[in-house]
Amino acid sequence: MDALGVEEKPVLAQVENGVGRLTLNRPQALNALTTAMCRDMAHTLSQWAADDRVRYVVLDHSGRAFCAGGDVRAAARSGRADGEAAREFFRTEYRLNTLIKRFPKPFVALIDGVTMGGGVGISVHGSHRVSTENTLFAMPETGIGLFPDVGGGWFLPRMVGETGTWLALTGERLKGTDVRAAQISTHHVAAADLPALKAELLAGGDIDNILHRYDRPVGEPSYTEHLEVINRIFGKATLADIAIALKLEDSDWAQHQGEVLATRSPFSMSVTLRHLREGRRLETFEQVMEMEFRIASRLCQSHDFLEGVRAVLEDKDHSPHWLPQSIGCVSARSVEALFAPLSRELYD
Repeated sequence: MDALGVEEKPVLAQVENGVGRLTLNRPQALNALTTAMCRDMAHTLSQWAADDRVRYVVLDHSGRAFCAGGDVRAAARSGRADGEAAREFFRTEYRLNTLIKRFPKPFVALIDGVTMGGGVGISVHGSHRVSTENTLFAMPETGIGLFPDVGGGWFLPRMVGETGTWLALTGERLKGTDVRAAQISTHHVAAADLPALKAELLAGGDIDNILHRYDRPVGEPSYTEHLEVINRIFGKATLADIAIALKLEDSDWAQHQGEVLATRSPFSMSVTLRHLREGRRLETFEQVMEMEFRIASRLCQSHDFLEGVRAVLEDKDHSPHWLPQSIGCVSARSVEALFAPLSRELYD
C-alpha cells in the first residue's frame, strides 16, 4: 500500500561510532509511514538489538516534520476493497511499536516538528524522547473516524489524571514545552541546539550526560488551569456523561471542548473511550497492542473511517457525515464487536 512517488530510500539506516541511526526520509509526505517503512525499520532494529557493535539508536528525520502519522489514505483505499493491505499495515506497524517498546538498548527519538499518530508510535515508546519548541504532538484520529492506536491504549490512560482521555477524544494539540510537561518527551532542548546535540549523540557519547547538558527546564503546562475540569469531566463513565458535563460546565474552555467533540465521529469516540478504559486495566503492552489490532482490523472498513478520510484528507470539505450522527445513537453492541478475538491475532 506504499504510495506512488516515494523516495528510493524512505528510511535511511547506518551504523557509526557504535550508534545505529535511523532517518525518516519521506519529507514531501511529512514522513508518513508506509508498510515498507515500518517493515524496514523493524528488520533493522531486530538486527541492531543483537549486534554488540550498536550501543544505542538515534531516530531522526529529514524535512520539517518528524512524522505526521501513518498513510491513512492508503489504508482507506484498501478498506474500500477487501481491507487486507490495511490490516497488513497495522500488523507491521504495531509489531514495530512493540519492538521499540521492548528494545534492549537506549532508543533516542528526536521529535522536532509535527509528531502525530504513527509518529507518536515510533517515538513515545522509546527510552529517550527529545522535543523542541517546534514539536507539535497530537492524536487526531477521532476526527477521521479512527482511534488513537499505536500504543495509545497504553500511554494515554497512564498520563496524569485524565489528560490522556482529553487528548484522545478531542485530538487537542500540545506544542513545545507542553510536550515535555505532559511527559510525552523525556527531554526538551532548543531547536537551535539540536544540530550540536545530534552531532554529539552520533559521535557515540554518553547519552544521559549529553541530554542532561542540553535539557532545558519547562514550567507547568499551559492547560494547568483546566486540569481539575479535565480530571472531573473526562473521568466520567460514558461519552454521553462527558458531553453533558461539558455542556453544563460554566466556562468558555469547557464549552469549546464540547464543540470540538461535536465535530468528531461519535462511533470513534465511543470506541476510543472503551479502548482507553480497557488499556488502563491491561497489564502488558502486548495485550494492549493485540486489542488495538482487533479494533483497527475492523475499523479500517467502517463507514466513519472511510468517510472521515474522504472529508478531511481527500475531498477536504471537512464536512463528514458520521453514522450514527449522535453519541446517544451509538450502540454498545456495535462498539463491543470491535474488541472480539480475530482468527489471526497480531503476534500469530
